[in-house]
Amino acid sequence: MPGMQMPSASPNPQASPQQKMENMPGMQMPQGSPSPGAQPGASPQTQMNMPGMNMPMPGASPSPGAMENMKGMENMPGMGPMNMGPLGVMSGNEMSIRVGSSETNLMDVGQMGSGTSWQPDTSPTFMMDKQAGDWLLMFHYNAIVGVNAQGGPRGVTKFESANWFMPMAFHKLGNGTLQLRGMFSFEPFTFARGGSPLLFQTGETFKNQPLVDRQHPHDLWMELSAQYTMALGERGTWFTYFGYPGEPALGPPAFMHRASASENPSATLSHHLQDSTHISFGVLTTGFTYRWFKLEGSIFNGREPDENRYNFEAHPWNSRSVRLSFAPNRNWSMQISHGFLRHPEALEPGDVRRSTASISYNRPFNRGNWATSIIWGRNHLNSPGKIGNLNGYTAESTVNFLDKNYLYTRLELVDKDDLLRAAERARLGITQEHPSFRIGAYTFGGARDIWNTDKVSMAVGSDVTFYSKPSVLDQFYGTNPVSWRLYLRIRPAKMKMGQMHGMHGNMPQKPQSNP
Repeated sequence: MPGMQMPSASPNPQASPQQKMENMPGMQMPQGSPSPGAQPGASPQTQMNMPGMNMPMPGASPSPGAMENMKGMENMPGMGPMNMGPLGVMSGNEMSIRVGSSETNLMDVGQMGSGTSWQPDTSPTFMMDKQAGDWLLMFHYNAIVGVNAQGGPRGVTKFESANWFMPMAFHKLGNGTLQLRGMFSFEPFTFARGGSPLLFQTGETFKNQPLVDRQHPHDLWMELSAQYTMALGERGTWFTYFGYPGEPALGPPAFMHRASASENPSATLSHHLQDSTHISFGVLTTGFTYRWFKLEGSIFNGREPDENRYNFEAHPWNSRSVRLSFAPNRNWSMQISHGFLRHPEALEPGDVRRSTASISYNRPFNRGNWATSIIWGRNHLNSPGKIGNLNGYTAESTVNFLDKNYLYTRLELVDKDDLLRAAERARLGITQEHPSFRIGAYTFGGARDIWNTDKVSMAVGSDVTFYSKPSVLDQFYGTNPVSWRLYLRIRPAKMKMGQMHGMHGNMPQKPQSNP
């Protein structure tokens, strides 16, 4: 040991350990009673301050260079958050972004849903990241390729891909933080013309006809947005968000962003009653957060995207919405919202008043995670031939266990009033132009990671869906239609402390609390 002088001769083999230590030159052993200057509660570092002995103390922090190479540190007792450049903070496997220069006011990456919506803080994040000067860059993507077989007389089988790509950038600007975000999809090229087969799905158009039993492809340009957030004290923020396209403050996080639906390749049948405004060509949102609450409002273009999936659309910003979110702790997130949508459907006159409510729960556990959402959405219709309410109820859950395994389910009840065309209504003797039917869809599936690296995760998965419906629809859909999917899923690896790039390894003296 540096600074320790060892005797030249071997000590007496009969001497006690304490006698041997006492006989070492330059080394003094503590006596049975404390010295007058000793403190009863002194730390080990204080008590080990022995004259002539220079030993590294247990309380010493590792150097930044050593920290960058340590993995699994998040499980060490007392390990606090770690700084990653001027904005990023890593605590365990959860990453946060500073609001300006604040040491305590943080935005959790796991909490960021689509648009400005909230998920539970502990939701897993599948991201690539890079520190580039004063910018923190992230990239998320998800590509699902496989066979989609929809059953019954109206069902077809297609080989297809659902996909999206999402770059993000964060930068300190003045007293706040700027977030830039894009989202793109190649579904206009990887879906069949007219959309992906999906029994009982409705919404939007193809060749100037309403889509039925099809899920429309997402636009090539799904989001181009900027958000600026400023700290208001240690617990609050003010933010403003602009998107063209973007997502207004209405509904839960869109289905492809929810942790509870992370492995399910299908859109919800309730999509156009709950979260279909996630692609709006023109959105301005502003609001405040304080501790567990977020209150925000939007003005936006409420028209659904048209059949041209590659263009930028221009319609009046004559729709509006308001949303209140509540996150009582890191595992829960809730929202209630209401919006007025001016003329949302291209082929149908009239307006829609949409109300939604949702509760999301996420629980990480050893080698896994459990995410669940319960969602309600209602469209109140007010147009010629359409007056009344359509309701959609969704319960979905995904459990990840033993690192590589996933089981998921989605249970839905939804009202549909566009399933039958004029000739089909006449065959059934229905004179009502938009008869409403209550449809149930019950999906059960699983996936398993087959190849994981620090950057990429690949899985194979499959699911099966059963339906309930009024018997009057049997001649069009069959008595008991069953649909199934078999797919390959590729996305970034789950974000972990030991895999962060550009990490400075700067440990704050005191753990920072979440706002």
